[in-house]
Amino acid sequence: MSVYVIGDLHLSFNTDKPMDVFGEDWIEHYKKIEIDWKEQIKDEDLVIIPGDTSWAISFEEAQTDLKWLDALPGKKVLVKGNHDYWWTSKKKMDDQFESIFFIHNSFFVYNDLAICGTRGWLCPNEIQFSDNDEKIYKREVIRLENSLKQAVAQGYDQIVVALHFPPTNDKREPSRFTEIIEKYPVTHVVFGHIHSKEYFNATLKGLYKGVSYYLTSCDYLEFKLLKLEI
Repeated sequence: MSVYVIGDLHLSFNTDKPMDVFGEDWIEHYKKIEIDWKEQIKDEDLVIIPGDTSWAISFEEAQTDLKWLDALPGKKVLVKGNHDYWWTSKKKMDDQFESIFFIHNSFFVYNDLAICGTRGWLCPNEIQFSDNDEKIYKREVIRLENSLKQAVAQGYDQIVVALHFPPTNDKREPSRFTEIIEKYPVTHVVFGHIHSKEYFNATLKGLYKGVSYYLTSCDYLEFKLLKLEI
């Protein structure tokens, strides 16, 4: 039983949002993901998907994308991305699929591992950070800590955090996200959102203060799932 991750699937089976406008690498990208997924993943494995799963704008419209995902091997746990407009209440989403689970002011348990998380947001920076950004940033920090508190309160001492946005700004400066992560028994942090080769190195990756950070946008991973060493 293993834990894998891949983010930013940007599925659009039911919407007119082809990803190849972002470059040749994205042509039929879902086929590349599916081939690698079926080669690697067994039914007992877990795949973490840190946001931007579907371009759909309603839960009903997202059904085709989510059913495609549900049919792939393994359990899948999702957090919300900034483009997941289809995301609705956890109550409505839960129990709709055989193998898909949602983290929304909650956490997910896989064996003795807790998966915590939230969408996240832009971290304070010199380029773009409005009053509204600060409001959302503070709210998402609270949501992350609530998720972590729930897991620790139930006795979990090995935690993976899934965010959609990177937990730092482009200068990789400490943030409220990294501060909270360091307060809890977090071993791995996975996130996505970042696309384009010119930005891949402008984010925190590798070991930082005892925690392993991973950028997992599917184009960064060359559309192949990453196995976490846990």
